[in-house]
Amino acid sequence: MHKQIYLNIAVADLDRSKAFFKQIGFDFEPKFSNEQGACMIVGDNIFTMLLTRPFFQTFTGKPLNDARETTEVLICLSCDSRAEVDELVAKAIAAGGAAPRKPQDYGFMYSHGFEDLDGHIWELAYMDPNADCPA
Repeated sequence: MHKQIYLNIAVADLDRSKAFFKQIGFDFEPKFSNEQGACMIVGDNIFTMLLTRPFFQTFTGKPLNDARETTEVLICLSCDSRAEVDELVAKAIAAGGAAPRKPQDYGFMYSHGFEDLDGHIWELAYMDPNADCPA
């Protein structure tokens, strides 16, 4: 089993992206951050590396996409309540993000999300532990 998860995403302006995520409530690990990238702490063993586009490009021979125009991945984080989902989306919008769609209520799961400053989609989901999941 893997011990940690590191999600790497390309950002246009590292300082602006760090400020955006700090405003939402995320912290950063200074030991793994510099002018080319910042290690955002998402959970006990979950991290997102915000990497400048030129630095990110050194890890792949493929062209980088523009997350405002195309979607490669949806990043989903679990929340402890519907209220936490709505609170994080509100913080993201107040910090300059956008809501790509309306909240979705499936009975057993409630989700909403936001686009960060670079267009990456962050889904936030609350799974009701007492609800029956459809098969």
